[in-house]
Amino acid sequence: MEPSRTPAEGAPGADASTYRMPLPRLTLTPDISHGPLDGAWWPRCDALELELPSLVGSLEPDPGAAIRVTVDSAEWPDAPHTVMAPGRVIAVDPAGPGSDAHVITLDCGSVGRWVLLVVPPEESTGTAVKLLAAAADPENHLTAARMLALAEAGRPVGAAGDAE
Repeated sequence: MEPSRTPAEGAPGADASTYRMPLPRLTLTPDISHGPLDGAWWPRCDALELELPSLVGSLEPDPGAAIRVTVDSAEWPDAPHTVMAPGRVIAVDPAGPGSDAHVITLDCGSVGRWVLLVVPPEESTGTAVKLLAAAADPENHLTAARMLALAEAGRPVGAAGDAE
């Protein structure tokens, strides 16, 4: 006798055993790269193998494009070297010495290259929303580390954050 599967209520039978990560919490600077950051990403957990497929997929790279991601090795010490995503393999490299902390770089071939602030998964919603907005602001020239330090100190994290 074969075990049977009962799909979740409202789920189509063919996808009963398939789980998809929700859309990434991501903001991007409109149209232009403006400085040290091109936006921000707020992952739900620290497991890159779970989070990267959704993040890369939202950037809509060409199906055959080679995807390379560079991560802060202090923030992701156990990052895998490759992550499997539907229809592709994502190469993951640790950032070199002297690289920016709290940053992920995504190189999606001909589609583009993005440098994103990584908002810690455990960050409060209010602070995370401010960081996501500030990192995508074309007037903001703060680094990821500076923005997180300002947020931790309870100061504005946008372009006015260093005005004092």
